Amino acid sequence: MENPARTFNGAYPNCPQVAVGAIVFKEDKVLLVLRGKPPAENLWSIPGGSVELGETLQEAAEREIREEAGITIRALEPVYTFDVLERDEKGNFRFHYVIVDLSADYVSGELSPGDDAIDVRWFSTEDVNKLKVSEATRKLLKERFGFGI
Repeated sequence: MENPARTFNGAYPNCPQVAVGAIVFKEDKVLLVLRGKPPAENLWSIPGGSVELGETLQEAAEREIREEAGITIRALEPVYTFDVLERDEKGNFRFHYVIVDLSADYVSGELSPGDDAIDVRWFSTEDVNKLKVSEATRKLLKERFGFGI
């Protein structure tokens, strides 16, 4: 199928897009953002975004968390990789991301939502269980970190 013209938000790409997320814990709480744009719009998820040309995965994660959450982190190693494939009503690929989530250490700063985040907060495992969280986020937190149900 032919894809419509590509938009600026990553929709209708010509090839899979590489993205990163950063799993950051502080005082036994995990950092999550409420997404303001598709995919995962209006869901709490691991913060992150697209890797820009010339960036390492770690550099991209550190930049994205600065832009999305307003804090400084030190990105570490990849811990989880998954695909996001979403088709529109005509069957065209609206999104195709290959997402590499990295563990990360909180360094400094106060949370402030930016970029495409509606909100950004630290959540306990009990809080996460009550949130509308993306399936990929819930699976990652539970299987890799024993966080949530």
